[in-house]
Amino acid sequence: MTTPRPDAARDNSAPVPPRGCPAHGMGPEVRRLYGADAEAHPKELYEALRQEHGSVAPVLLHGDVPAWIVLGYQDNLEVMRTPSRFSRDSRRWSAWQEGLIPDDSPLVPMVGWQPLCVFADGAELLRLRSAVTDSLDQLNRHGVRRYIARYTRQLVSAFARKGEADLVRDYAEPLPMLVVSQVLGLAPEEGQALVAPALDLVKGSATAAASNELVTQALRELVDAKKKRPGRDLASELIAHPSALTDDEIIEHLRLILVAAHQGTVNLLAHTLRLVLTDPRFRGSLSGAQMTLPDALDQVLWDTPPIAAVPGRWATGDTRLGGQQIREGDMLLLCPAAGNADPEVRAAEAPMHGNRSHLAFSFGPHQCPGADIGRAIAETGIDTLLSLLPDVRLAVLESELSIEAAWLTQRPAALPVAFEPRQVDAGR
Repeated sequence: MTTPRPDAARDNSAPVPPRGCPAHGMGPEVRRLYGADAEAHPKELYEALRQEHGSVAPVLLHGDVPAWIVLGYQDNLEVMRTPSRFSRDSRRWSAWQEGLIPDDSPLVPMVGWQPLCVFADGAELLRLRSAVTDSLDQLNRHGVRRYIARYTRQLVSAFARKGEADLVRDYAEPLPMLVVSQVLGLAPEEGQALVAPALDLVKGSATAAASNELVTQALRELVDAKKKRPGRDLASELIAHPSALTDDEIIEHLRLILVAAHQGTVNLLAHTLRLVLTDPRFRGSLSGAQMTLPDALDQVLWDTPPIAAVPGRWATGDTRLGGQQIREGDMLLLCPAAGNADPEVRAAEAPMHGNRSHLAFSFGPHQCPGADIGRAIAETGIDTLLSLLPDVRLAVLESELSIEAAWLTQRPAALPVAFEPRQVDAGR
C-alpha cells in the first residue's frame, strides 16, 4: 500500500504512491480519511473518492496508515458476505504485523484484536455469536420498550418546566446509555458515567485508548459482581451461557454491545430528531399517519447511517475488488454512507422510507445482532418524546445547527428546542 512522504503536510492532500504499491498509477493524491476537513465533509470526500477511483479507493488512516475504503453498494455486500476472502480477524493486518500501529494509536480501540465475535470467522464466530444472540433473545422486548418510555419521561421531566432544551445533550446522548445499562445489568448512575468515554473511544481522539480502558474496567467490575449475584440481564446471561465464555470474552462482548448500541443509537436519534424538527413534510407525514416512525427511521438509515464507515475487513489473499488489486493483509473499511448513496442503486435523494435494504446494520455473518434494540430505542423514544412535547420546535434557524464530526461518525452537535413549559410526571 501507500508509503507517505515524511514531509507530507497534515491536510487532506496526501503522498504519491510508490511503484509497486496497489495505489500507484491511480493519480497523485491518496486522501486522508481523518483530520478536520475529512471529518467535517465526509459525504463530499466519499464522492470525490468515487469520482477519482471508482467503487473502491485507497485512503490513509491515522498516522498515514494505508487502507482501502469500499464505496460501492454491491462491493460492500460482496465484502460483507464473503469471509473467505475478507476476514474479520485484525491479526491478519499487514500494517500490524510490520509494527506500524503503536499501542496508543486511536485505531486500536476499534481494530485491536479482542476475543470478540466481530474479530472471528468460521466455527469461532458461531461459538461467540451464538452466546450473544441467545442472550439477547432472552431479553423481554416489551420490557425493553417500557425502559425506553420510562427513561424518556424521566429525562423530559428534568427540562420540561424550563420550556427549552438541547435534545442532543439532554436526550439523545443519555437515553441510549440508560436503556443499554439496564439491559447489561449496570445501575443507571454507572451507565451515565460511561456516556462521555463511550462516545470518545470511537472518535479516533488522543484520549480514545484511555476512554476504552475506563469502559472496560467498569464492565470487568460488573462481571465480577454478577458472578456473585446474577440477575435477569445480559451480563448474567453471557456468564451462564453453555458456550462457556471466558471472563475476557464476556467483558469484551459487553463492551462491544454497550459502545455500538450507544454510539449508533445516539446518532440515529439525533439525525431523526433533526429531520422531525426541520422538515415540515416529514413531521406532517408522521403526525398524519402517512408514514410510520419505523418507515421514517429507514429513510434516516439510508441517508445518514449511524456509523458512516466501519473498519475493518482484511484480505485473506491477493484479490480484486471494484477494479482494484487488493493484497493479502490489506485493510478494507466498509462504508455504509457511501454505499447507500451509490448512484448504481439509488437516484439522488430518492425516498427510501420503509426500504430496509440499506447497509446501516450490515449483512452476512456479521450482521448487527442488536439492531432491533437500537431501532426500538429510537422508535419508542421519539414517539414518547413527541407525545410529551407535541409543540416542540427548533429554537434556532436550521442554518445555525452545527455538526459534530469524527472519523467514523457525524451527527448534529446540538438541537436547541423550545416548547410551552409544563410539568411532566417522571413516573417510576
